[in-house]
Order: sequence, then C-alpha cells, then structure tokens
Amino acid sequence: MDGILPLYKERGMTSNDAVIKCRRIFKTRKIGHSGTLDPMVDGVLPICVGKATKVVNYLMDSGKIYCGSITLGFSTTTEDLEGEEVERVKLTYPFSNEAINEAMESLTGEITQIPPMYSAVKVNGRRLYEYARAGEEVKRPKRIAKIEYFKQTRETQFNEDGTQTIYFEVGCGKGTYVRTLAVDLGKKLGVPAVMSDLTRLKSGGFTIGQAKSLSQLEELLENGGLEKALYGIDHATKELPKFNLSTKQWNFVKNGGSIKINALVPEKRVNLYYDNRYRCIYQYDENKSVYKPEKMIDLS
Repeated sequence: MDGILPLYKERGMTSNDAVIKCRRIFKTRKIGHSGTLDPMVDGVLPICVGKATKVVNYLMDSGKIYCGSITLGFSTTTEDLEGEEVERVKLTYPFSNEAINEAMESLTGEITQIPPMYSAVKVNGRRLYEYARAGEEVKRPKRIAKIEYFKQTRETQFNEDGTQTIYFEVGCGKGTYVRTLAVDLGKKLGVPAVMSDLTRLKSGGFTIGQAKSLSQLEELLENGGLEKALYGIDHATKELPKFNLSTKQWNFVKNGGSIKINALVPEKRVNLYYDNRYRCIYQYDENKSVYKPEKMIDLS
C-alpha cells in the first residue's frame, strides 16, 4: 500500500508515536512523517506510506497554517505552557488592537529566529533539548523563517491575573517555530509572552478537514477500506506539470537516462507517468537541454 495520509494528530502524543501507530495499522515499517508536531499541538500531520516516503521532503517544502493563542505577561523555559515559568510581568492595562496588529505585521516576511532550547535542532551532534535537559548552555544557530501573514482572529482578552490573550492565525514556511514567534511578539510589545495554544490547520497541501484520526483509521481497517484514507504520491508535487511517457522514453527513464520532452516549454521540474502510474520527478538541465532524474518513485 502506497500513498500519503493526512493524519489528525491528537494532543498528548509525539509525532513518532503517531508513526508507530500507523505502522501497526498499515502493517508496514515503511512509514514516515513530514514536519514534526509537538506533543501538545494537534492538527494535520502528513504521513507517507510505502513508496510515498520518497517524497517526504517535497511535502515539507509546502507552506503551513496554524491557529492558536498567545498569552502576554509571562514566559517559560519551553516558550509554551509545558515549561517552567521564568518571568512574569503583571499588565496594568491591555494592549490595543492597533498595537498588536502593528507588532504582528512587523513579524511578517523573512524574519530571523533563534530556535528554542527545547527543540530538536542539532548543535555539535546533539539536539538542543538534550542540552536543555542537562542544564547546559549552547549557542543556538539563527534561522531565516518566512511568515506569509500573522493576524488576529478574534477579540483579544484581558485576564484577571494581569495577562492578555491574543488569538491568532499564521501562514508560514517550513522550519518556522511558532512558539518563538509568540515570544518575539511579546518582545515587540515589551513584555514576556508564551504560546498558550496551537493547532496546525494545513500542511503538505492538506487541510484539517481532510485529516483522519487514528480511531477513524482503525474503523477503515476493520471495514477493509484503509486505502480510502490515502492520497496519491503525486499529491506532494501536484503543482508540477505532468507528462506521460512513451514506451521508448520509459525504457530510458527506468534506467536513469536523460530524455527530451519536446511537448513542454522547458520547466524546472516535471512529474513523469507511464502506464497510468506516477513514476518519477525529472529536472531540466539547461546546459544539455534535456530532463534528468531528480527523484525516482516507482520503477516496478
């Protein structure tokens, strides 16, 4: 069984937990996810099954959309509610919508982020969370994140304990830490902040409405309809032009050969099909005016 599953990952499990459960349901070890979700974050987690594991990186390249809340007035070690509180400042009055919107707008476009200590980023062969758990400090690498938009979704709330909750939606590129975005919003406003709730609405071209829960997968398994939960492997590169190969061209392609595709205006990359099956991704070589292999998917 090969294809891409938009899984709805529930809160309380790691992304790896979700993969392990899917391996049991689909009865294969050849399963991987594209884009980790923290344990206390729910939402869309694309899962690649069988030959689809070859296109994980293409899914990760697609944009993501999240919604959630940010609380102003305190900060934690993990930048979310899972960590220990490290700073608290009681707000005496709420920030205006104008001030919040201006701060959000200043965090759009290409921005520089420093990953949180409690993250899976590797430094000198160790993950940052390993340093954090050992109480060790290490210089964290800066990253460029692309923020398409960052906006409020409902009226902000001023709380009795002197904190303020902002409800938001953000569209962003791969590698963005929304926890860090929450903290940076607080810095723009001059107060500590924390991400207090988060749901991934879209990833890998899938929306949360398309996602199946583990319990739904179990039900499909019992009814013999598990394949219905899978999308085609070419969903990962659905924006690329499609080209059907002749038998002669396929004989070159299946052996990794380069080919000319005269029917196409030169495109950077194309999806190639043969015998009604998605076979591979080819890239254009401008120097030789031919298409050559980028990713082989199905040579059977």
